[in-house]
Amino acid sequence: MTASSGTKNLTAGQRVRAILVGSSGNLVEWYDFYVYAAFSLYFAKAFFPEGDQTAQLLNTAAIFAFGFLMRPVGAWLFGRMADQHGRRVALTASVLLMCFGSALIAVTPTYETIGIAAPILLLFARLLQGLSLGGEYGTSATYLSEMATSRHRGFYSSFQYVTLIGGQLTAMLVLVVLQRFVLTHDQLEDWGWRIPFVIGACLAVVAYLMRRDMHETEAFVSSGRRDGTLKALLEHPREVAIVVGLTLGGTIAFYTFTTYMQKFLVNTSGFAKDTATLIAACALFVYMLLQPVVGAISDVVGRRPVLVTFGVLGTLCTVPLLTMIADTRDPYIAFTLVLAGLVIVSGYTAINAVVKAELFPTHVRALGVGLPYAFTVALFGGTAEYVALWLKSIGHETAFYWYVTGAIALSLAVYAMMRDTKHTSTIDRS
Repeated sequence: MTASSGTKNLTAGQRVRAILVGSSGNLVEWYDFYVYAAFSLYFAKAFFPEGDQTAQLLNTAAIFAFGFLMRPVGAWLFGRMADQHGRRVALTASVLLMCFGSALIAVTPTYETIGIAAPILLLFARLLQGLSLGGEYGTSATYLSEMATSRHRGFYSSFQYVTLIGGQLTAMLVLVVLQRFVLTHDQLEDWGWRIPFVIGACLAVVAYLMRRDMHETEAFVSSGRRDGTLKALLEHPREVAIVVGLTLGGTIAFYTFTTYMQKFLVNTSGFAKDTATLIAACALFVYMLLQPVVGAISDVVGRRPVLVTFGVLGTLCTVPLLTMIADTRDPYIAFTLVLAGLVIVSGYTAINAVVKAELFPTHVRALGVGLPYAFTVALFGGTAEYVALWLKSIGHETAFYWYVTGAIALSLAVYAMMRDTKHTSTIDRS
């Protein structure tokens, strides 16, 4: 069977291998994207030498947010490609683009060397990475959901976030290794921060080679319609609105307890950089292992009860958790509190991809999953860190806790009213 053929006759082992290959490329993509956030504590002053630590982090967070602005464009470009030409084609193209973005950051000179051109090149590289990642989410969510059998779709599709978190965790583990065993603090700030971007570019090439031989999904091969256009997407306004609503609170909570948490532990709680990195990395590891568990639970009880659980606990517990994390100086207590927040967020992350994929028909599924999600993440997820740092800079940091809580409460309203996609899945009718 060729890579472009369908999956109807695949054995269980071949199907699992296809899911692992598809999700492994996802890990590389997210590693490349998140390594920026993990190492920004070290390279911030190389591109923005003026100001104190908060000001420098604010500037790097702004570029992090700008990367998210390209995600809707990437979701449209690669989502259309996936719906018209196949999931495999879009996934291989997106990982190549991520490779180029990482390589560019690795070789960009500092502000001291080329002046204002340095942050401009950094911004350009992040825009390329945002374009790539915008296409990756919707296409990989579609691929994993279509590749899985209906009985275990929640379990297998959860590996999108296993590898997403795995990419972020890998970025942090590279940081821990460099911090503790390889380089001094001065070496990391001088040139060592370039190493993880070189690693990411090389890993992206490996992911591309793996994805070239992926099987195309049976849902795409057997579909007689090849749309993936905005016009076709607008035929499903209710589904688009649901994607926006269910993503809003989840994405802000996710970025608060993952990418921003390392900085929060340093900048607010007062932990040393290496201690904060270790706390966040350990919590992320446990969080990663939880995703298949929650996905499997959704295969039994349904998607909606799991989402509602996240909505209720997130609304009630976010302010107390962030307040206690800010006040603690004990790393073990900080780990427990961060992990508690991530356990709650698992109710969203483990199943949000499959819920979105189950909403749309095959001919517009990749675009339908990716585009409204990308817009929502660009507006709220990508800006979460910036909003948090800005509110801290003006002396109202606790307002951010309520901002996260309000967003989760809005999504809870959507969860309470939506149908359970496990029982109404369009994938089963493709």
